[in-house]
Amino acid sequence: MVGIQEPRRPAVFALRTLAVAACYYAAGRLGLLCRLTVEGAVLTPIYPSTGVALACLLVFGLGCWPGVTLGAFFLVLSLGTPGPDVVGILLGNTAGPVCAYVMLRRVGFRTDLGRLRDGLALVFLGALAAMLISSTVDVVTLILAGKLAATHFWPIWLAWWVGDAMGVLIVTPVLLVLLGARWPPAFARWREALALSAVAVVLVPVATRSSLSALFLVYPLLIWAALRFRLAGSMLCALFASVLATVAATAGTGAFAGLSRVEVMVKLQLFNGSLALTALLLSAVITEQRNTRLSVEEACQELAEALEHLTAHDHPAGRAPPEVEELRRARDKR
Repeated sequence: MVGIQEPRRPAVFALRTLAVAACYYAAGRLGLLCRLTVEGAVLTPIYPSTGVALACLLVFGLGCWPGVTLGAFFLVLSLGTPGPDVVGILLGNTAGPVCAYVMLRRVGFRTDLGRLRDGLALVFLGALAAMLISSTVDVVTLILAGKLAATHFWPIWLAWWVGDAMGVLIVTPVLLVLLGARWPPAFARWREALALSAVAVVLVPVATRSSLSALFLVYPLLIWAALRFRLAGSMLCALFASVLATVAATAGTGAFAGLSRVEVMVKLQLFNGSLALTALLLSAVITEQRNTRLSVEEACQELAEALEHLTAHDHPAGRAPPEVEELRRARDKR
């Protein structure tokens, strides 16, 4: 189910709006800690505020859009005195996540991301398609205001669009997983989770900061996380790797040393994009196959119980018919 029932009390609505605005603002400030300059424009390779905004819309419903607008306004205000162009910026930053929410709701998107179609919808509708709106409106607004040169429209627009899309691809799934997780979590595989975390803490910094351009070392770790911990493990691993890669890119170290700022942006976004797509789609496929297997097992169990009940009067007490025994043996093997 996408969204929850809208609160009717003004106090609840106001508190929710302020909470969404605060989350949007905090995410934006974190994203601005790592900046890249493309054709004179300062951009963030990952803009987490778009991911926060879409997650809030999916969880709380369309009524929380004023919080997105308010958070965007405070973020713009923290960067300097806003001018008339602030209206276009707020419009773009709000319209992108809202359009993503509307499109996802139209296709029956489920926030548990348990189906491959949900992962594909988030990638192509929520990230790639909807963020075209926000990036286009924002960049055109800044050009009309004279803050950007029109001759640099395409490289700035591309970097802006990819940054917004990366926020959705990387941040939104993590927030949806955290909000939908059961607390406290099960302790059955804590040892493996700790081992995965330890390997990630050692391997990811080496991969992102090594002069050998060893970013590919992250993918086996990502596959391990997806196979064993599905979406929660893979997306947290992807978020960790993306953050460290972004830090290395802005510092110009490791695999990003000796590159121009445009080359750094392209290489970083290709890495972040492929990482997020791999984590999201692989986890969705694994989860969907697991749910299918569980459904088949439940159907077999129900069939065995039905056969046992229907044929109980035709066999001696304490003995089950051969069909039921065969189903039981198949179930025990699984």
